[in-house]
Amino acid sequence: MATLMAPNQGMLQEGAREEKGENARMASFVGAVAMADLVKSTLGPKGMDKILQSMGRGHEVTVTNDGATILKSVYVDNPAAKVLQDISKVQDDEVGDGTTSVVVLAGELLREAEQLVGQKVHPMTIIAGFREAEAVAKAELTAAAFSNAEHPEAFRNDLLNIARTTLSSKILTADKDHFAELAVDAITRLKGSGNLEAIHIIKKAGGALKDSFLDEGFILDKKIGVGQPKRITDAKVLIANTPMDTDKIKIYGARVRVDSMAKVGEIEAAEKNKMREKCQKIIDHGINCFINRQLIYNFPEEIFADAGVMSIEHADFDGIERLALVLGGEIASTFEHPGEVKLGSCKLIEETMIGEDKLIHFSGVALGEACTIVLRGASSHILEEADRSLHDALCVLGETVKEPRVLYGGGWPEMRMARAIEEAAKKTPGKKSLAMEAFARALRQLPTTIADNAGLDSADIVATLRAAHGADPGASRMGVDVIAGAAGDMRELGIYESFKVKQQVLLSATEAAEMILRVDDIIRCAPRQRSG
Repeated sequence: MATLMAPNQGMLQEGAREEKGENARMASFVGAVAMADLVKSTLGPKGMDKILQSMGRGHEVTVTNDGATILKSVYVDNPAAKVLQDISKVQDDEVGDGTTSVVVLAGELLREAEQLVGQKVHPMTIIAGFREAEAVAKAELTAAAFSNAEHPEAFRNDLLNIARTTLSSKILTADKDHFAELAVDAITRLKGSGNLEAIHIIKKAGGALKDSFLDEGFILDKKIGVGQPKRITDAKVLIANTPMDTDKIKIYGARVRVDSMAKVGEIEAAEKNKMREKCQKIIDHGINCFINRQLIYNFPEEIFADAGVMSIEHADFDGIERLALVLGGEIASTFEHPGEVKLGSCKLIEETMIGEDKLIHFSGVALGEACTIVLRGASSHILEEADRSLHDALCVLGETVKEPRVLYGGGWPEMRMARAIEEAAKKTPGKKSLAMEAFARALRQLPTTIADNAGLDSADIVATLRAAHGADPGASRMGVDVIAGAAGDMRELGIYESFKVKQQVLLSATEAAEMILRVDDIIRCAPRQRSG
């Protein structure tokens, strides 16, 4: 009797590995939970930072507690861990904040699911229970949200509270009032457009973080050309991306045979004439300021100086794209038809000093809501982290302006959702109710982690919160107050969060956990053999 071969033996290429059933599920759980544990200690106002050192040239160092930045920088081999990496990136792109919360919640859901699988509950039953729990939690979250969009003064206060809450878990926590004002002023200038491109952030080492300020208009970190006007009113600006360095002979890979040095002089003169014509075409646009993405050599710079045109070279690409948006112009690369080029405009261009450096300040720009936040700080690492923190706050505020509903923070939404899910689980027959209770326990892990990271007695605080929410369902405002080290009233403490961010955390974490739970087979391909 012929022996039957194992199902996949001989089908997979030599060197390929397959993990099935329990082993595959275990590998997924372990990878995802390890990923969540990696960022868990950064959650909340007392979360710790991580130092990330790259293995590339220069061994670059980043100090951060931003979940998305940490996960993006970590090289992982586990497929489930990659799923969590992805959800934190999407959370960052979608709403800007909650990148740590979403990974921690997904990790806790999988930790609970692992226990249930051990009790012989089928993964599809767990998924069905999680789905029902998510629906209950979403309904509770929507019912708990409130909005002050009709009252500008109260809404501004909500925005300030959200900004302070977002910044309190970042490096800017010591000066969070100052930066909350900066962020809210910048977002308010956008007049509801939500176009964060109009907010330019410049980092200048030196001074202290609290020396940072908001300036209307646009500041470009570049120098004005030699001998050119340093101040221009009613500027007409041509923004270009064109080579302005052909006043020297540059014939790469070609050989030019000449019988005398005079011929070389003639070639150089021809090059110069060509550049002179190009500069004249640019000046003929009727401009008094020329900004180029590429270098401007000395000869064209002289021509512009003689014509009384200010020229700015090597405006970095991000800078020039944003500058075109702010000045209401377009980036040109050919200058044959002046009528077809859209010029930018602003009321005043002048040099300004920040610390030791000279920068160029554009005020009265076409895009009225444009502004620049100048960050000061002790070192480049601090400035980079301050930039990431402020970016998170700006994103959250931008989303809140579009979707003005807000919630109390400090673990309050999680406690409310967990209580609602447990109430629903009592009325749910079958093993699904076990999964729903597990979902509630996972949600409670967020306030537990916030308390643990602050060095508090999390079991005592979470039990107090649970009792407060149980005694006064739907009306209790109790959450974790890490400063006092106890449960506190979130409204009095001014700890607010954006509804959109919280909802995104809930939905993304549940979907990621469900995706990993569905796995029962991992196939790893054989590494490609190098020839020779």
